[in-house]
Amino acid sequence: MRSDHRHELKTNELATWIANFPQWADKNRTSLMAAAAVILVALLVYFVSFYRKNVVSVGNQTRLTTLVAEVPQQMSRIASASMQGQDESYLLVKTEQDLEDFARKSSNNNMAALALIQRGAAARAELHYRLSEISQDELVKQVAKAQASYQQALDRKPSLPSLAAAAQYGLGLCEEELGSFDKAAEIYREVAQKPDYAGTTAQAAAAYRLKIMPDYKTIVAFQPAPPKPVQAPVPTIQVQPGAASAPTVTVTPQPATPAPAPASDAAKTNAAGAATPAPQTQTPAPAPAPAAAPSKSDTNAPKSN
Repeated sequence: MRSDHRHELKTNELATWIANFPQWADKNRTSLMAAAAVILVALLVYFVSFYRKNVVSVGNQTRLTTLVAEVPQQMSRIASASMQGQDESYLLVKTEQDLEDFARKSSNNNMAALALIQRGAAARAELHYRLSEISQDELVKQVAKAQASYQQALDRKPSLPSLAAAAQYGLGLCEEELGSFDKAAEIYREVAQKPDYAGTTAQAAAAYRLKIMPDYKTIVAFQPAPPKPVQAPVPTIQVQPGAASAPTVTVTPQPATPAPAPASDAAKTNAAGAATPAPQTQTPAPAPAPAAAPSKSDTNAPKSN
């Protein structure tokens, strides 16, 4: 069959299908409407997923970055306030709650794990920055809160090894807070030796913690502070109104220091041990009376015979 004849046949078939399309569409109206609905739903799902993946994800990343940055900022503020005797450790409580809420609502395992790790760090920091005395029950309760956050971060199974290593390292810090040094060393050793954590910051921190942890087992006893020196009383001046026009000034002198005993006439010993005679007291001789001026005779006086 020639090519021009085949083209003519195809053209006739297309024209026939277009001519019969209205009848075909009317006959298959239900099927066409169902197909159109399926296509519309597919497009809607695509656009929703695209929106969540790009717009919502960017918003969540911004929110998480803000929350993570708040922890060290508040720690610095609390430390500055504590130097002035003010306890502002309560600021970390709200940040802990915000991080927990973010992790619960997030469907991204990596972002949720990071939020939970920071929540555990904030819980431990809030414990350390308190100025008031902490009871053993409060210590256990606060550390348990941090342990739960680190464990939840591990349960989210983050794909980034650095997050998993940081969560497991946090569990070791919690055990050390409770005084369980053997359990803490076991966790540090696992983090330091696990090949999946190679090159992570937590692995280096765990190895370093293993080296210095024996120093923290020693009980540190502080000596009592020396007593403050007694200051001599300072003279005070009291001005009291007198009966006359001028005020009366009353001076309260400082207690007199007892005078040293007078030195004896015996020889005293100097610093080198040599005997030096005591200085003798000499009574100065009385000053001589002035010589009488020579008298002159008065030439004008009468001479006696």
